[in-house]
Amino acid sequence: MKVGEGISAFFPAYNDAPSLPGLLRRAFAALEQATDDFEVIVVNDGSRDGTAAVLERMRQELGPRLRVVTHENNRGYGGALRSGFAAATRDLVFYTDGDGQYDPAEIHLLLERWTPNVGLVNGYKRLRQDPWHRILIGRVYNGVARLVFRIRIRDIDCDFRLIRRSLVENLHLESTSGTICLELVRKIEMTGCEVAEAAVNHYPRLYGRSQFFRWRSLLCTAWQFARLYIRLVLVPAVASAAQSLSSRAPGAHRKPAA
Repeated sequence: MKVGEGISAFFPAYNDAPSLPGLLRRAFAALEQATDDFEVIVVNDGSRDGTAAVLERMRQELGPRLRVVTHENNRGYGGALRSGFAAATRDLVFYTDGDGQYDPAEIHLLLERWTPNVGLVNGYKRLRQDPWHRILIGRVYNGVARLVFRIRIRDIDCDFRLIRRSLVENLHLESTSGTICLELVRKIEMTGCEVAEAAVNHYPRLYGRSQFFRWRSLLCTAWQFARLYIRLVLVPAVASAAQSLSSRAPGAHRKPAA
């Protein structure tokens, strides 16, 4: 069954040349079944391997529905996602990573949960296929982030999402690191829209290595995590407390004298 809305699907890619051909072919096949109106965007985030050449060959194979956004220098995962959202033109935006650890053919699992009132359908991993240390760090990060930011969805780290474009356009995302997922989900939940979840498969990384699990990336993530906490939790809490105190102040509800 096809949806009536158009879909922009995008993939952030950094040195993902080996995984992109299969990923893009599966994405096109799945989107052709899902909708009559779609586009596919790859954000080449300053790759230093053969990603650019692979994408040029894939554009010749798949046609004009494949678009490429190129960053001359690496802007980080958050920068790549922000470019993908900015480039999207259809009503719904789907994204997942370019490394092949999620199968874009499973977009139908998200579409099955889509309704007119839903702003986000977020995937969650059935079983994470990563080395044990990445699984451990991921669980700790996910648990702490959900607790500190009061996030309802179960898997902040699952980059397999379907989002209403009109919603994400008003979020003003700022993160450049992997904390953009936390910022994205927290800001969407703060809008009060309905959020749904769907279980998806997670596959071993066959090529390259993750850019997240490096000291520089981890330090950047920690710094941006702290900034997000101040902006999205601490400042609103202080403002709410100040407003509550103001409303309780003597004379706060008195009518003005005639």
